Amino acid sequence: MKISVLGCGRWGSFIAWYLSRKGNEVASWGPEDDYSYKVLKETGRNEYVALDEQIELTCDLEHAVRRAEIIVISISSQGLRGFMQRIIKYDVREKIFVLCMKGIEVETGKRLSEILLESGISPEKIAVWVGPGHIQSFVAGIPNCMVIDSANEELKRGLANEFRSDLIRFYYGEDLIGTEIGAAAKNVMGIAAGVLDVICPPLKGPLMSRGAREVARLIKAMGGNELSAYGLAHLGDYETTLFSPYSHNRTYGEMLAKGQRFEKLAEGVATSKAMKLLEQKYGVELPITDAVYRVCYGEGDDVARCREAISALFTRPLTTEMYD
Repeated sequence: MKISVLGCGRWGSFIAWYLSRKGNEVASWGPEDDYSYKVLKETGRNEYVALDEQIELTCDLEHAVRRAEIIVISISSQGLRGFMQRIIKYDVREKIFVLCMKGIEVETGKRLSEILLESGISPEKIAVWVGPGHIQSFVAGIPNCMVIDSANEELKRGLANEFRSDLIRFYYGEDLIGTEIGAAAKNVMGIAAGVLDVICPPLKGPLMSRGAREVARLIKAMGGNELSAYGLAHLGDYETTLFSPYSHNRTYGEMLAKGQRFEKLAEGVATSKAMKLLEQKYGVELPITDAVYRVCYGEGDDVARCREAISALFTRPLTTEMYD
């Protein structure tokens, strides 16, 4: 099968590596002036994987799109809409699109699959691939479980069966709204976890419980199945996001609570802002998300802001645990 992976950062390069090992004809695309692409072009590897010689590395977007039966996209979520405007210049009517990325568009609150729909891609041709796992663990041979979801039942089952291996066990997603919102929102909880690692680690247990419940309420309000918050896309991804030293979002929160800066991409920052928009649109209370938003976008001393955000959560009116 001919697959093009668009985006050759840490996750994109892993996906290319993984799908090539499955025997597919894989091309890995990146912008010519992008640091990640330059490193792979010059050395054939990055800090995570060494690309097999069978993988075609290219900076020619038209070639990457035209050659592929399946187009996997793995870029920063906030750049997806503009990127799709470049892709749809070519004939992509028969292409399958798989989103290996997590986020919500800040300006609109749109899910990533909705951005593809608004770009003219048929819902029958769109799938999302999310769930737990860090590249460092996968390349060391440590397996994990992930989920593929789509409005097209045949497509998601076909992709999951095609991509499965002894390294990744796939499940068929049953709720595209819940899968996408849950996958994006777990990065917000990751930032909260990093703050708690510094200020009050025992609260990470309550964070897991209350965080999943908060996201479940949002998913339900948006028309999804609230049980999706307890699946692989959200709660099932907490270990890799809330506890792992490899988690960018957890590390971002930890460094913020120490008064330091994390220079790599932490998708949870923008997602907290996007979820604020959804909170207002659907009238759902998201107290942990609100706290993370204030921590990420507030003014003044970072450390003091982190401590104040935790204190504010404790002064909220009491409520029932599961049916608030």
